Amino acid sequence: MTTITASAVKNLREITGVAMMDCKKALVETNGDVEAAQDYLRKNGQAKALKKASRETHEGAVCFSTSSDGKSAGLVKVACETDFVARNEKFQTFIKQLANQVCEQGANDLLAQQLVVGEGNVEGLLTGTISELGENMQILNSRKMEISHGAFGGYIHSNGKIGVAVPLETDQPCDDERLETLARDIAMHIAAFPSEAVKADQVSTEVLEKEKEIFTAQARESGKPENIIEKMIDGRLNKFLKEICVESQPFVKDPQVSVRQLVEKTAKELGVKINFSTFEKYQF
Repeated sequence: MTTITASAVKNLREITGVAMMDCKKALVETNGDVEAAQDYLRKNGQAKALKKASRETHEGAVCFSTSSDGKSAGLVKVACETDFVARNEKFQTFIKQLANQVCEQGANDLLAQQLVVGEGNVEGLLTGTISELGENMQILNSRKMEISHGAFGGYIHSNGKIGVAVPLETDQPCDDERLETLARDIAMHIAAFPSEAVKADQVSTEVLEKEKEIFTAQARESGKPENIIEKMIDGRLNKFLKEICVESQPFVKDPQVSVRQLVEKTAKELGVKINFSTFEKYQF
């Protein structure tokens, strides 16, 4: 049996970019023949896929999935090189499987997770898809959401470039279709509006300080007294928060009511308490 040296493994890794353990396995399988080991890795899709890893990925798609019991949801954002591949049926099947995976197993250590459906792990599925479609791909974002009672709303824009997941949790079981419609409508609303948070107290200090700095500079140019400037800044910050927080925005389907008013109205109609406190939005 041929002895596989560390230098040989390192050399193969530098040539192919494949992980050390996979390089060693390839050399073992080919009795230390470097050229044969490269062929072995290409046949397994690894070298081919990783050679594409330096290519830029400006296109892609977002996918949403819910569990059969309605208590969890997954949202993923996957990038590729061209819009042609982003619309490809095999790519769409891949991101759907990935969304289902996140929905079931969560987003932690996603690449290392064993597949819920099929053999191998997520990294292997990704590598195989890259090899099959011939483009670099990257899983950019993923999130799992969970609720005890309520409904999820998912919205994917027709071009697949914008996706939103909204959980509406209720204080008791509620399977009324109006709750699902509300969740879906809010998700569609968020896709259409610039949204940083649900409520004002969720907006980060960094975002507020940045805006305050800009508003302060603009206000001082007016030459007004300091006490007036402070009021101007406060007024602009409040307006800014109203514009970027979902609950205070005019509902996209009926601008006469805010999203918060719509949630309160639906809760009253259904006889439940509805908690809308988070969402996830991915877009290209």
